[in-house]
Amino acid sequence: MSEDTMMKIGFIGLGHMGAPMALNLLKAGHRVHAFDLSADALRALQDAGAQAAASPREAATDATFVITMLPA
Repeated sequence: MSEDTMMKIGFIGLGHMGAPMALNLLKAGHRVHAFDLSADALRALQDAGAQAAASPREAATDATFVITMLPA
């Protein structure tokens, strides 16, 4: 993916649906800045190449867009 098409995506919520979605974005070449209350979920995504954020605000800072995948 070229630098022109690569986006910084803020991702909040790395549960059963969020984690696979964020992984697919990483595989597509996007920069993912993620936040989750679960340190284990965040660490797993960080190991896959995501940037861990300390807060939802940090995950959203300077993002092209933000995805939230939260329980109802």
